[in-house]
Amino acid sequence: MEIAALGEFGLISRLTKDIELKNPETKRGAGDDCAVLAFDAGRQVLVTTDLLLEGVHFDLQYVPLKHLGYKSAMVNLSDIYAMNGRPRQMTVSLGLSNRFTVEDIEAFYEGLRLACEAHGCDIVGGDTSASLTGMTISITCIGDARPEDIVYRDGAKATDLICVSGDLGAAYMGLQLLEREKTVYNQQLREAQQRGEKPEDLPAFEPDFTGHEYLLERQLKPEARKDIIEALAKEGVRPTAMMDISDGLSSELFHICTQSHTGCRVYEERIPLDYQTASLAEELNMNVTTCALNGGEDYELLFTVPLTMHDRVAAIPGVKVIGHITKPELGLQLVCRDGVEMALKAQGWNPLKHEK
Repeated sequence: MEIAALGEFGLISRLTKDIELKNPETKRGAGDDCAVLAFDAGRQVLVTTDLLLEGVHFDLQYVPLKHLGYKSAMVNLSDIYAMNGRPRQMTVSLGLSNRFTVEDIEAFYEGLRLACEAHGCDIVGGDTSASLTGMTISITCIGDARPEDIVYRDGAKATDLICVSGDLGAAYMGLQLLEREKTVYNQQLREAQQRGEKPEDLPAFEPDFTGHEYLLERQLKPEARKDIIEALAKEGVRPTAMMDISDGLSSELFHICTQSHTGCRVYEERIPLDYQTASLAEELNMNVTTCALNGGEDYELLFTVPLTMHDRVAAIPGVKVIGHITKPELGLQLVCRDGVEMALKAQGWNPLKHEK
């Protein structure tokens, strides 16, 4: 069905008619001029927003719309958890070109709703508009936390431990895998056109993802680390600084150290890596440590805790201590496996950098 057949309000109604509101703070959701929210006076409101552009942040040649909806929500949910908060509400605005059908957007919303339901977040509104440049996604997520629980980026102190959840570099390697198979597919299309064949007459393309399923999942279906936030609270650990790893470990370390006015030492041998990440990096002749430091889109949590919290943090599954905070004059250093120290560089994803 063409979107124009429903119109803006008809599309919004179709996408939101079955949404059930879960949070008591949500007094009115989609369907009016504004959503209505009422928060406890003893809690503070957290607000984050992300803009995702087709051709810059995602490629619909290999990203299914259901997965895109899921990932779009997780990007924002992860920011709320990075402040040690809880997500409550979300608004979703879409710019759509005329190549998208109603069914396409329903698939996107199916993924979006799956993510929100898993994290107890209400979809309370948004907007849609025509677009001349493909698909544009703008999502705002609202959360809350007690003032004493909120964790900023500027609280790290010398001797604090540096911790990360999960493993790093897998999402980036998943992207390399998808881009590799896209290149193979496009090459087959060009060769077919040179032979005078039509694309629809070619046999179905079967990408080779064997043995790399975990990498694909990390790229297409990332998970915001609600479980780590809950585990930290259970162990009575409040990080001194925290953020999620969206642009790469090295870039996020620079953010924390710059805003906390500190340096750091990170040990290469302690950076957590999955076997599939290391295997594909070797296959593609890439340095796996560089991938882990600069790849981005892991949406794991990077946080610092006082040295006295070591045993409590060590008791949390999926958390690893990878280094410590130092005085600012010592700089940001990577201690390599052979003991040699190298200055860290913030070479992660930069959305405003123009490719040459």
